[in-house]
Amino acid sequence: MSESVSDPLRYYAGNACATRNLLWCCAQAGVANFVFSSSAAVYGMPASGVADELAPTVPINPYGASKLMGEWMLRDHAAASGLRFAVLRYFNVAGSDVRGRIGPVTRNATLLTKVACEVATGKRKHLAIYGTDFATPDGTGVRDYVHVDDLARAHFDALTYLRGGGESVVLNCGYGRGYSVRDVLRAVERANGGPIPVVDAPRRAGDVPLLIADATKIRRVLGWVPRYDDIDVIIGSALAWEHRIDARTPRPTSGRVLEGAALPRPDSPHAMVV
Repeated sequence: MSESVSDPLRYYAGNACATRNLLWCCAQAGVANFVFSSSAAVYGMPASGVADELAPTVPINPYGASKLMGEWMLRDHAAASGLRFAVLRYFNVAGSDVRGRIGPVTRNATLLTKVACEVATGKRKHLAIYGTDFATPDGTGVRDYVHVDDLARAHFDALTYLRGGGESVVLNCGYGRGYSVRDVLRAVERANGGPIPVVDAPRRAGDVPLLIADATKIRRVLGWVPRYDDIDVIIGSALAWEHRIDARTPRPTSGRVLEGAALPRPDSPHAMVV
């Protein structure tokens, strides 16, 4: 989020301009169903810290604003064309494939779980906690972390729903529970078998203190049933991936990683998932 504040045009280009171009291409190709990757950042700072799909969309950073623009374009194009869509508003996506096949390799990543696991495996010297004076139980930001495998399943379920005749819909993708930055770090330390170096730092522009999903609707509409709603499983899979890709740290993780079946491919010439 903070990166979008320092480089807003990059985010408007990627999330707004590119989405417009993609929708135009889909119109030319006759795409009938569209699953759109949006973000909980469209909500900004809900008063209670918990957002359902009817909560006001008042983003406080360019990332959230650019995602909301994508939603608007999709809505308006669908109204004019008959396209049916599912907007999935991601909360904090974390973890790696539980079978160890793929995972994040972004250089200079800013995602908390990725950075913490890089510190645990010696790729970084320390982790900075940006903001320790929020109005939360331990002073650090609280987020709803959703495992990437469960998120992948949500995409498949959304496309199945649309192909079955479902109406266009907007859905939160989260578990409905929050963990603070310090909660996440404790999970990393449990998985790592020891502490990691941490320093406190000032708040970053564009960060909110508390954001948790009301995920009632996605379970009702899609029948979505999360399999990895456990912070230790999320962190265990993330740390296992870091060990896998870094030959310098051969230590096995003590975190719990569960085996999961591979997702079937939602193949269709008339569907788009982005």
